[in-house]
Amino acid sequence: MFSPPYDLVLSSARVLTPAGERAGWVGVRDGEIAAVEVSGAARPAGIPLVELDADEALLPGLVDTHVHVNEPGRTEWEGFASATRAAAAGGVTTVIDMPLNSIPPTLDVRALLAKQACATGVVQVDTGFWGGAVPANVAELAALHAAGVLGFKCFLVPSGVDEFPALGGERLVAAMAEVARLGALLVVHAEDEAALAAAPPASGRRYSDYLASRPIGSETVAVAELMGLVERTGARTHVVHVSSGAAAELIGAARRRGVPISGETCPHYLTLAAEDVPDGATAYKCCPPIRDRAEQDRLWAALDEGALTSVVSDHSPCPPDLKRLERGDFGDAWGGIASVQLGLPVVWTAARRRGVALGSVVRWMASAPADLVGLTGKGRIEVGADADFVAFAPDETWTVDPAALHHRHAVTPYAGRELTGVVRRTWLRGAETDPATPRGRLLRRASP
Repeated sequence: MFSPPYDLVLSSARVLTPAGERAGWVGVRDGEIAAVEVSGAARPAGIPLVELDADEALLPGLVDTHVHVNEPGRTEWEGFASATRAAAAGGVTTVIDMPLNSIPPTLDVRALLAKQACATGVVQVDTGFWGGAVPANVAELAALHAAGVLGFKCFLVPSGVDEFPALGGERLVAAMAEVARLGALLVVHAEDEAALAAAPPASGRRYSDYLASRPIGSETVAVAELMGLVERTGARTHVVHVSSGAAAELIGAARRRGVPISGETCPHYLTLAAEDVPDGATAYKCCPPIRDRAEQDRLWAALDEGALTSVVSDHSPCPPDLKRLERGDFGDAWGGIASVQLGLPVVWTAARRRGVALGSVVRWMASAPADLVGLTGKGRIEVGADADFVAFAPDETWTVDPAALHHRHAVTPYAGRELTGVVRRTWLRGAETDPATPRGRLLRRASP
């Protein structure tokens, strides 16, 4: 009996592939991309066809490697169902869950299994997991690595939750040596504790006071010290949520010397500026803080030059009362921005104003994060990759309504902001996402 070559064909005047943007069609078989053909190649007949509208581009599903889901233990902050529903609505088809702020944090295999149990059957998108590295669990890293975590997260300063303490001194060296032995990846929140201690404490409603409490120097000192440890131990290391141009430039210089270090930044650092943060507007609080426009320009330059390789959300929600929205005290409010649903239009709105091509945004938000964690079948439209797609209307404008967001609590600094670019449809492994039918899989690190 004749078997059709594809289960589905998607056609668009703008297909974003690793080789560039082109008109053409994509054939899907068994959840994977089986063909990518340029315009002019005959489409096979008798196969279900999705023909994108003339104003839509076909993008690969985005990969967000920095998402705090917080389940179990702080599920009232977020949760796998709500976080991944928001991700799918934003064109994100793969998320990697951070090891905190859940209780317990992912510091051993038992905690990892607890997270996986919570996620099973409810995730809307494919979901992987980071392990954590803290002073007391260096001996657990090998077992977590064998259990499939995609790498290990640590903080060089207090994380904000007692159950995930900072890693420093000889314990940091020991953890990095173990990461190197395993051939794993360490991702690091890089601020310097001594520099923070020397800064004025954060308190009150003035954003300028909060900004002064976490100076750029705390980031650059930490990154410089970290680079020395990377060279000493050989541990492949990635610096998360880089907020300053100086830190980005240090990372870029080290990469040019062959040091195995990389860095990411986030939509809020690329689009929001300290000059525009109203006093008392604690929805803008994050750590490190949103800095001024000059730093923002340097971050865009670092992405263009390859000093930074990826843009991910650092989706870090909490209940509204922990944001201290009524008091507006930046010292007391939880630091985190929930944006997994908004990342693509937020970044694209700023990118197009700067003359940055959509293909660059796709690279930073899809293929580069996938490559970072070894998910080479994600984040790209090429034969053999998972059939994860986004129908994106890059010229349509809209206004952010917090009530329309799918993460658990409708708190966002983007409320009322006009954005350009609309995610109209999302496909996961060849099937359109549907909140009523969770189809996400749990991901494990690929064995060598």
